Amino acid sequence: MRDVPEIRFVKLSPATLSALIAGDLPAASAAAGVELSQYLVDESWLWRVRLEQIQQDPSSADWVARAAIAEPDGVVVGHGGFHGPPDEHGVVEVAYSVDPLHRRRGYARAMLKSLLARADADPAVTAVRASIRPDNVGSRAVIAGLGFKKIGEQWDPEDGLEDVFLRPAV
Repeated sequence: MRDVPEIRFVKLSPATLSALIAGDLPAASAAAGVELSQYLVDESWLWRVRLEQIQQDPSSADWVARAAIAEPDGVVVGHGGFHGPPDEHGVVEVAYSVDPLHRRRGYARAMLKSLLARADADPAVTAVRASIRPDNVGSRAVIAGLGFKKIGEQWDPEDGLEDVFLRPAV
């Protein structure tokens, strides 16, 4: 039986996001207080979105843009968070991505479990949402057995058709 990885999330501040967008990995790492990875620099499109989101709504900084660190090694294996703070119904949408160099080792599921624990600990959260393309077998496997139920479909301008899943907060 494989060991279950442990994930620690490190919040990416606006200064860190700006450095990642600029492609300055040393400055981003210094601002974050941990050694970040090229994968995070390569995700600069996302950091532009998140930085603008934080600038428009500073409270969203507590929900978005976190580096995922595998412990005890302290290696960045990806990033995760939510699309934003709870909506008017208390729903948050989970988001996570594993660096291709670290895939198929249980990190996505470990990230998701950590994010679910974060959501469950907040009394403002009533449910967690996940949107997954029908052909994304890996992401469907990650959410399996964690209480998500399909509630519908949506069209995403970037990803196309997605199935929408919801899991009540516990």
